[in-house]
Amino acid sequence: MNRQQLRQQIRAQRRSLTRLEQQQAAQRLLRLLGRHPLFLSRRRIAFYLPNDGEISPEPLLQAALRAGKHCYLPVLHPVRHNRLWFVRYRPNSRMIRNRFGIPEPHGTLNPRVPAWSLDLVLLPLVAFDEKGGRLGMGGGFYDRSFAFKRRQPHRRSPLLLGLAHECQKVASLQLASWDIPLAGVASDKRLYWS
Repeated sequence: MNRQQLRQQIRAQRRSLTRLEQQQAAQRLLRLLGRHPLFLSRRRIAFYLPNDGEISPEPLLQAALRAGKHCYLPVLHPVRHNRLWFVRYRPNSRMIRNRFGIPEPHGTLNPRVPAWSLDLVLLPLVAFDEKGGRLGMGGGFYDRSFAFKRRQPHRRSPLLLGLAHECQKVASLQLASWDIPLAGVASDKRLYWS
């Protein structure tokens, strides 16, 4: 099965989860990560808003806001093709829909930070393996935004942690040269460290 076929199959699986299953998965993810030292010790954390059946980090985002952490959401870069800005999110942030229909904080009205300055990045994925392989949606937004991690493999920050439903796990992924490996993946069942 090629990458595009795998994307279609896994996306269909996660979209088939009921609303209740999605809510339960988000709560299990909160229990798994919300008290974990990895989450508790980080101050600047990037989240995402779920789309297309992705597991929701919104309960974690709310917990981070209550704890006084600086929370960021990805925003499509207005000029640089397939790259992301990371814009500060607060409950009163003005949100707009990007070209994919995903809400994001207004990129010029809210403070933004460079990707390298984040402590932890919780990112979506389509499929993952236990070795830190990540198959994204195919646009390369995260791979381009964190390409510096490939050039500096021993750089500790930011820590890139994929979030997924357990049903998105595959035995092995063939990584492309541009794919940025993850430090691990948190599913609704367990943490996988690469």
